[in-house]
Amino acid sequence: MSSRARRTRTPGLFSRGRPGAWQILSVLVALILALPVLVIFAHVFLPAGDVWVHLRQTLLGEYVRNSLLLLFGVGVGVLVIGIPVAWLVSVCEFPGRRLFQWALMLPLAMPAYIIAYTYTGMLDFTGPVQVLIRDITGLGYGQYWFPEIRSLTGAMLMLTLVLYPYVYLLTRAAFLEQSVCVLEVSRTLGSGPYSGFLRVALPLARPAVIAGLTLALMEVLADYGTVAYFGIPTFTTGIFRTWYGLADPGAAAQLAAVLLSFVFILILLERWSRMRARFHHTSSRYSTLPRYQLRGWKAAGAVAACLIPVLLGFLVPAAQLTIWALRTTEQWLNPEFAGLVLNTFYLAALAAVIAVVLALLLAYARRMEGGLITGIAVRVAGLGYAVPGTVIAIGVMLPFAWFDNTLDGFMRMHFGISTGLLLSGTLAALLFAYAVRFLAVSLQTVEAGLGKIKPSMDDAARSLGMRPLATLTRVHLPIMRGTLLTALLLVFVDVLKELPATLILRPFDFNTLAVRAFELAGDERLAESSSAALAIVLVGLLPVILISLTIERSRPGQTQRARARKRRTDDAPLALPAGAQAS
Repeated sequence: MSSRARRTRTPGLFSRGRPGAWQILSVLVALILALPVLVIFAHVFLPAGDVWVHLRQTLLGEYVRNSLLLLFGVGVGVLVIGIPVAWLVSVCEFPGRRLFQWALMLPLAMPAYIIAYTYTGMLDFTGPVQVLIRDITGLGYGQYWFPEIRSLTGAMLMLTLVLYPYVYLLTRAAFLEQSVCVLEVSRTLGSGPYSGFLRVALPLARPAVIAGLTLALMEVLADYGTVAYFGIPTFTTGIFRTWYGLADPGAAAQLAAVLLSFVFILILLERWSRMRARFHHTSSRYSTLPRYQLRGWKAAGAVAACLIPVLLGFLVPAAQLTIWALRTTEQWLNPEFAGLVLNTFYLAALAAVIAVVLALLLAYARRMEGGLITGIAVRVAGLGYAVPGTVIAIGVMLPFAWFDNTLDGFMRMHFGISTGLLLSGTLAALLFAYAVRFLAVSLQTVEAGLGKIKPSMDDAARSLGMRPLATLTRVHLPIMRGTLLTALLLVFVDVLKELPATLILRPFDFNTLAVRAFELAGDERLAESSSAALAIVLVGLLPVILISLTIERSRPGQTQRARARKRRTDDAPLALPAGAQAS
């Protein structure tokens, strides 16, 4: 049997009979990036220590109960807000619809822990709302009822206000992609707007709804700033308390493993929800979606439904942060704050470049050589986004600290010198954690951009004698410039907002805007924390603007209709001046 025949007997594993350099590179990158998760899972099989036994007997049940209640409350909240507003701006016509279709994404720029600080400052006993109530009514402390913001219900509300855009964005994209033929058929069968929404449009959009809900719930499990500030015992606060308060990394890792199992259950449920149900469009004809004209109280109700989430999720907290920042100019008009901004932007820029370079290598390896092994490696490398930052930080710190201690002990024993901390407690550990956490963000963007380049361009480059690396740098990169800038921006903003991993892994006396805002808010210096918080929010608006500029193009047929309009314009006869005659 020839070597060529032998190679064709192993399809699926490798694109060729033996692994190539790009395949080996993708597997190595995936293994390195999977190290934190593997370390966490390895601690499941270690003997339980006294601290873990204590946690299991006393606090673990409370962590599970509070986490499940948060998941349920926020899950219901994001669905109740996200689905109706997505339908309203997609197929209904009412005053302000064009404004709301991008304004509803604004809360995405507001991290949950920042909105929690802001509303606490406004709604606490000494806040402006309760002060106004006491001034108007003349009542004193304990003489009137007011909801407690620092509670489990308050945390549900804060998280819902900033996470509903996940459901809104994906559901709206699904509505925009639906064929108008299906909706028109439902009308001919007697379905009105409400019935057509429930029986046709919503079932077709179900995969997108579940995907958006899963993303929101993963963010709930990953949240630390909100639950820590409100004093709610959850897995993330328990991990911090075990790591710092009880000084038991092993028990913290075992607690992180339990949290990680919750995340994987969410992923499996999302896959299972789409496993047996398949919804397809059978028509390739797409035209403008029918718009239901809303008037009177219906139009007012639509405006209110869209305005309230934007008002509570972005406008009110942003306005309060701005007022506080203007009152505390001495906190940010100084060299110390400028250094804080420089630290944050420097760190985020480095992390973004690393993530995009790794994503480019993995996506190009899959394009060049393919195969099952490369595909699995790319998917494994991109799993970090589903893992909470707290879990990744613990998974990074444990092997890095082991390496530093082992090397230091060896050097002391044989050479009498101390190497100190080479990895743990340095920017290297923090950047590695960011790469694990946010690679998926850049990987999806880069893969989408690379997939739009025709394979014939690779063939043409090879025919001109270019090797794969030269093809990537001289052919693909110039074409993908916009895609790469988008990926850089998305990772940059995500790193800017990341709190738990930064708190655990940052070097000594190294602060970022997120850490500074968290520390000042923890000291109840809410007004002073506003400048750092507002800077994060303003930068977070960049990807929101980017998404708003591109989401309308997601509807199939959009490009074809634009080309048709251009063709009609080009083919139209030129207008002749009055009295002129065509030849």
